[in-house]
Amino acid sequence: MTAQEILNKCSHLTVYQERDVDNDYVEVVFFSKDIAEWTTVLTEIFGEPLSPSGVAPTPEAVQLTKDYGGISAAQTLYKKDFPSGGILAMFWPWQDSVHTTLKIICL
Repeated sequence: MTAQEILNKCSHLTVYQERDVDNDYVEVVFFSKDIAEWTTVLTEIFGEPLSPSGVAPTPEAVQLTKDYGGISAAQTLYKKDFPSGGILAMFWPWQDSVHTTLKIICL
């Protein structure tokens, strides 16, 4: 599975801004009010988050994300190993509480 294929599974959801979309990396912004819908789709794909929002990230989560901006307790990290390789997905809520960035990264 590619990053773009995962985003395609979210095509029924509203994207505020596409920043970067290709097979290995996706970065989009959506409205935070829709986070429950995005969470439902990503949980169906990845399973439960490796590092859920509101919980201090584990050392594994910190290590996995260090090259991609890191992870904090306010963010959510998913990870799954597919036959084609590992993929991360991260929710980064903005301080404005209106927007959230989604990054999907093929490892």
